[in-house]
Amino acid sequence: MTYCVAMRLRAGLVFAADTRTNAGVDHIATFCKMHVFERRGERSLVLLTSGNLATAQCVISHLCERAQHEDELNLYSVGSMFGAAQLVGDTINEVIERSSHGQHIGGVDFGLNVLLGGQIAGERPRLFQIYPQGNFIEATEDTPYFQIGEVKYGKPILDRIINFDTSLDHAKKCTLISFDSTIRSNLSVGMPIDYAGYEEDSFELKIERLLENDEYFLRLRQAWGNGLRQQFEQLP
Repeated sequence: MTYCVAMRLRAGLVFAADTRTNAGVDHIATFCKMHVFERRGERSLVLLTSGNLATAQCVISHLCERAQHEDELNLYSVGSMFGAAQLVGDTINEVIERSSHGQHIGGVDFGLNVLLGGQIAGERPRLFQIYPQGNFIEATEDTPYFQIGEVKYGKPILDRIINFDTSLDHAKKCTLISFDSTIRSNLSVGMPIDYAGYEEDSFELKIERLLENDEYFLRLRQAWGNGLRQQFEQLP
């Protein structure tokens, strides 16, 4: 399983994804689910993937190959984030159609969900959730974040804290608490966590990987757990 979060805030964008994949309790592996397409000063795009791993890798490979051909529409040549979302959606649809003829075969779900966010020069940052059918929706000021994968355990903290005016620092803290809650309750989501922050108009992503022994994450986990217990004890 997977857990991915992306936020479109007034100050910029936030992205995070776990790295655990599993095909049963005895087959667990680590794969990166965050994919970056960036040209400094011109565009910064991030894709987070959840779903069939083979479909995800095939879609990303197609997008990377197209990016090497200037005569072909690609993520470095599209003129808007909307155009980027259309391109990713079409690629997902193409890969799934070729793999499964649009159906589930042999009990295998070829579906893929993607969070695509970023900024292209000439417009503000934008964030989209793209479905296996290739269609998509866009984040708004009223709905500033999207989740894909194992979403239910980390959603309550996001709903209580995140709004369009949340700072990037507070958004990072809230995102990591959301991941801690999910990891505690679901073994199919696990460390390391890939995190990226983006300040509007910077055209430079700040990317880091948080490992099991990350000092800040451990301090945050302990403080959050202790705080919850103290508040619980004070309840009437």
